[in-house]
Amino acid sequence: MIKTHKIKLYPNATMQRAFQRLFDYRRYCYNLALETWNSMYDESLLMDDKSLRPNERKVRNELVNNKQDWQYRLSARVLQLAVHDLAQGWQNFFNPQMPNHRQPRFKSKKRSRNTFTTDRAQVLNNRLRLDRPRGCTSWYDIRMAESVRWIGQLKTATVVEEADGYYVALAVEVYESVTIKNGHVVTGVDANIARFDYRDATGYQSVSTMTAKLLRLYERIIHYQRLLARKRLANPSHFRSHNYCATRAKLQRDYQKVTRIQLDLLHKFTHHLVQANDVVAIEDLDNLHMRMNKHLAKNLHRSLFGRFKEIMQYKCTWNGVKLVMVDRFYPSTQRCSQCTFVKTGADKIALEGNRLHRTGHDQYMCYQCGANMRRDQNAVENLIQYAMVN
Repeated sequence: MIKTHKIKLYPNATMQRAFQRLFDYRRYCYNLALETWNSMYDESLLMDDKSLRPNERKVRNELVNNKQDWQYRLSARVLQLAVHDLAQGWQNFFNPQMPNHRQPRFKSKKRSRNTFTTDRAQVLNNRLRLDRPRGCTSWYDIRMAESVRWIGQLKTATVVEEADGYYVALAVEVYESVTIKNGHVVTGVDANIARFDYRDATGYQSVSTMTAKLLRLYERIIHYQRLLARKRLANPSHFRSHNYCATRAKLQRDYQKVTRIQLDLLHKFTHHLVQANDVVAIEDLDNLHMRMNKHLAKNLHRSLFGRFKEIMQYKCTWNGVKLVMVDRFYPSTQRCSQCTFVKTGADKIALEGNRLHRTGHDQYMCYQCGANMRRDQNAVENLIQYAMVN
């Protein structure tokens, strides 16, 4: 299996300049490959010949055969992997299982993320050694903040530039056997706005995804965004002043802090789930259509439903835990976990509760057996029962 470790880099001034050249070269190769791909496709339509349709091999050969002299002073692997990324983007665009993947577009120097990938990198003495281009005399190994967590074959190294410096994502192929857990410890995770509810050996627990620190960072982000919007509105033609760039840097750092806090919460929570349970049931929510509600879109996005599902999928695979994806139409909120009665029509619990029976949002009352419990606890029990049956 492939495991990825992201590590901070500390390059010297020479390697920082080399990074910037490789960032620009990767963007140039991607845009040139996309232009070549589109021209080949238009030619196949004009000639009405499907054999002229573009693919990764044709576009790569076209770019390699028409290399300029200055391109030989940069890494050849950056070009080939940029074409591979473009081909993967077209494959995802036409994949029926990925209906929301957009068509590949040209990358901009101002808006696109600075990154490049190589498969010729090495890790020697806790330093990253990239492939030296032809004719380059000044080339240095790059110090890493920590050593690689896993032992295996290094497949690719992706260098990215973020708000506080440079990072490398090392993809390592690890050869290890996974022991499937055969126990009977089952839990269910009910996803709510700003929290996850689940059950463990001590009882019902809740994990918040909107801590006080996150809320303060969200307020600062709104403040910086308004400042930037006012500067663009006051001077549309020349708004990129020193103050504008400084405010944008503060905004990027706050976004980075938010991302790191969210990932830290999710990784700790998912690690606890896979270590303490043998079977975990989660809801397969339709995140895209749920975010179409303009009143809840921002809070739903900050609740991290999609990221939580992605992390659970690969961590359960790594640890031999069975992950049960509960159908998105399963009435876990409306079903009584004690008598299996399902509320319908006017008896349903909405976001504001049930006005007909005067019950609150967080209250579940069964109209058949009379059970009275918290809504989230009832949903967790229903998810556990679904996992035990399936």
